[in-house]
Formats: sequence, structure tokens, C-alpha cells
Amino acid sequence: MAVQYITVNFLAILIATVVAMVIGMSWYSSFLFGNAWMKLSGMTQKDLEAAKKKSMALSYGLNFVGVLITAYVLAHFLEIIETVGNTSWETGLVTGFWIWLGFAAPLQLSSVLWENKPWTLWILNTVYSLLSFVVMGVILAVWI
Repeated sequence: MAVQYITVNFLAILIATVVAMVIGMSWYSSFLFGNAWMKLSGMTQKDLEAAKKKSMALSYGLNFVGVLITAYVLAHFLEIIETVGNTSWETGLVTGFWIWLGFAAPLQLSSVLWENKPWTLWILNTVYSLLSFVVMGVILAVWI
């Protein structure tokens, strides 16, 4: 069996990453679910301010790299799917959903099971992950 090289659209990966970061910043803002997230995480506004002063730029930078890697891998999945059939926005949405369900959602359970965090925090975080995966999947599938 010959190795098949996958080519990906790096501009689409970058755009999907930026969109996912914007979704995350919006999701965890005080306008949406930021206050609920702080309460469920056991954080105070004082804790958040201290974190901002300490290493917010580094945290955002590392998060960007993590999301970039996620978009890159998702693009590879979609390219593989493209080799066996047509890829559409629906394919991106469904692929993002299944990858979320099979990888992200179960891995996020550790916060509830081992860190004694509430289930509502898991729901808040995993719904954000679901939204990010399906939006990135749609963007990447449309640009293949």
C-alpha cells in the first residue's frame, strides 16, 4: 500500500482557528457564560485578575497553538474523507460532531470524574467544544 500524502489549505486552517478563538472568547465572556464558568470553576474575579496579570498572553498563545493543531488535524480528516467522496459543509459539520463526540467530550469528563467539578461545568465546556468543532469542520470542508 502506497503512502498517500494529504495536502491541506493552511489559510482555511488559520481562519478556522481564529473563528474558534473568537467563539471561545465570546462563549466565556461575561456577556454569555463567563460568570457561570467562574462560579462553576470555583474562581473569583480576583483570581481571574491575578491570572490576567501573570500569564494571560502566554495562555492565549498556547491556546491558539492548541486550536491550530486541532484545526490542522480536522483538516486532515476532511481531506481523507474527500478522497472517497464529496465534501460539503454538511460533511464538515458531521465530521466535527463525531470527532467531538469520540474524542473531546469523553476527555473532558476527567474534570467531573477526577477533579470534582460539577456536571454543569462539563456541559458548559463541552457544548463550547462541540460548537468549535462543527464550525471549524464546516469552514474547512467548504475550503477543501
